Amino acid sequence: MEALLLGIYSFFVWLIFFKFKWLPWNTISMVIVFTIPVVGLTALILLLNVFAPSTPDVRVLKYVVNIVPQVRGRVIEVPVDPNRLVKKGSVLFRIDPTPYQLQVNVLEAQLVNAQGGTNKLGKELEAAVGRTQAVRSNLALARKRVTQNKELVAAGAGDRFALEQAETSVNQLESDLASAIANEGQVRAMMNATVGDDQAEVAQIRAQLENAKWELEQTTILAPADGYAINVQLRPGSMTAAFPITPAMTFVEDEYQVVALFQQNELHAIEPGNEAEFTITTNPGLIVKATVDSIIWAQGQGQLTVSALLPQTGAAPAPEGRFAVKLTVDPKQADMFFPAGAMGHGAIYTNHLAAIQILRKVILRIGAKVDYLILKLH
Repeated sequence: MEALLLGIYSFFVWLIFFKFKWLPWNTISMVIVFTIPVVGLTALILLLNVFAPSTPDVRVLKYVVNIVPQVRGRVIEVPVDPNRLVKKGSVLFRIDPTPYQLQVNVLEAQLVNAQGGTNKLGKELEAAVGRTQAVRSNLALARKRVTQNKELVAAGAGDRFALEQAETSVNQLESDLASAIANEGQVRAMMNATVGDDQAEVAQIRAQLENAKWELEQTTILAPADGYAINVQLRPGSMTAAFPITPAMTFVEDEYQVVALFQQNELHAIEPGNEAEFTITTNPGLIVKATVDSIIWAQGQGQLTVSALLPQTGAAPAPEGRFAVKLTVDPKQADMFFPAGAMGHGAIYTNHLAAIQILRKVILRIGAKVDYLILKLH
């Protein structure tokens, strides 16, 4: 763009001083002619860098999910095609569900038995309550007989042996009553040991059953989002386990982010909502419209590594780090395919000096056309 402006300027200089000779070509005019483009281009470039900053480092970022199964087992199916778009919820691979299905069957049987045991406890409680009531009735009758025998013995008309026998019967029934009350209390305690609406044993088995069913579901691993399974080395017959540092496959989500990296002193005029444009080398000649979403005010130089040692500042200051500006692609172009890791050039047009920003747009479009050139010797 600068060369084009210099060419236009040179044409007018030729017309004025050589073609029509409207002005004399002398030392003063030569100084003026050579000073104007130097000062003008310098001022123009400095203003563009402030109010329409550009960057050669625009990046497309995508979330990467390491697919790690929640259960271990032998892989029986891998229906996903590598490097092909996969919809959210599609099956990535399956683990042999046999041992987990068997565990579910065992716990379902135990749950039925435990629920039957709860019904049995109810019947036992009814029997214990009935026995306690029967012993109370017999004890009351025995005590009445003791009273009657005491009155007869006092009047000289009773038999002392019958009195002693009645007292022994009372003692025995009191012992039986204490035993019946203890048994009833034990059954009630077992009945009252509940978790929620279930008896404790039933609740424990039900929880184990729910966990077993969850593990059974985890034998089918589904895509967490729309995206691509990259570098699929998993094959039927392989063993896999829930071990985070050894994922079964890598999944790249289709959702993307675009960030442009700028030097720190280029950011002061940038605001959310500013117009932006960028190019991607994988799509030569294409200008992608966008707006500024936000400036990511954080980068690695703002963090110290956790260590028992004092920070090493080094013999010289570290190079100044750049900050990322997050861009939102125009909805009309948002459905384009942007590969993860694609790079390009970009520019942001601030709310100041809009008249000169056309130069930045022209420069960006020329650069997009240059991307068609493949400059290598073989």
